[in-house]
Amino acid sequence: MKRTTKHLGFDVHQATTVISVREDSGRVLARSVVPTEAAPLLDYIRGMRGTIHVAFEEGTQAQWLYDLLAPEVDRVIVCNRRGEAHHGHKADQADADELSDLLRCDRLRPVYHGSPDRRTLVELARTYENLVEDGTRVMSRLKALFRARGIPTPGQQLYQPARRPEWLDQLREPGGRFRAETLFTQLRTLQELRPKVKRAMVAEARRDPSWPVLRSIPFLGPVRVAQLLATVKTPWRFRTKRQLWAYAGLAVVTHTTAQYELRDARPVRRGRAPLTRGLNPNHNRVVKNVFKGAATSAAVRDDDLRAWYEVRLAQGMRAEMARLTLARKLAALTLRLWKTGEHYDPTKLTVQAR
Repeated sequence: MKRTTKHLGFDVHQATTVISVREDSGRVLARSVVPTEAAPLLDYIRGMRGTIHVAFEEGTQAQWLYDLLAPEVDRVIVCNRRGEAHHGHKADQADADELSDLLRCDRLRPVYHGSPDRRTLVELARTYENLVEDGTRVMSRLKALFRARGIPTPGQQLYQPARRPEWLDQLREPGGRFRAETLFTQLRTLQELRPKVKRAMVAEARRDPSWPVLRSIPFLGPVRVAQLLATVKTPWRFRTKRQLWAYAGLAVVTHTTAQYELRDARPVRRGRAPLTRGLNPNHNRVVKNVFKGAATSAAVRDDDLRAWYEVRLAQGMRAEMARLTLARKLAALTLRLWKTGEHYDPTKLTVQAR
């Protein structure tokens, strides 16, 4: 007897998960609402027969759900549908139905979820990035507070711990002073935590066999390498350098913007749609910052890469585009060396960065 395949679309929420089950023909076999807890979800899955495929969107609970279901079913797809047009009105059951149908038609683009052995590094890197973002946010609020009272805040002087009493003395109103004291306390805590988390993150990343290879690449320092290992996890996710460029927001994509006019109260496209070019907006911000930061440093501090960058400028390329091109070159170099296990050799730059 032929084994049937069931395609399950999960619309996951904090308390409940809406499930749509389809067969290969497209017919909906069942619609259910199950608590978003391990036992009820496993009971639901284990009550089914045949080949089981499951899909749900990336989110806060995606990693936990992936780890829970992967050993129980034949296929799990975590997808990121950000930027896609959803058909019809936004509704939980409609979302689950659409996911199960797209899964059946194999039209979902999976988001990579690695093995559990990287989870410690992933959490440490996430903590470090949160501390950096929170610190930047607090510093912006401090500057805004003083500037709103006509007090100049040049450079980084406002953030120097030894000078905080001087800054507080300039605030006459109790409310503003209290808020500044609170923000200074938050900033001090974040600044104390950041180096501790950084040390733990780098120490964990050093255990990875790829660490020496990645550290040999110019301007991929300990923090950037740790972030790459935590975020990318494995170079084999990307078959080509262009796939990595797209993931890192370094790929130039072409967008079509149609022009419409109303005819008999219906929108009809008018003429040929114009094309616009820009960077891929659906990218991983951390990986983009790694390569753009490395490129910015290499453009002024590395003899070989600076020479390559200056040739682009001499050819008439704008500085911003030349740095982007250098970031792509570093990304291509990283992907190749990570796969081959070679160390960076400046005499082989052209070959290694293909």
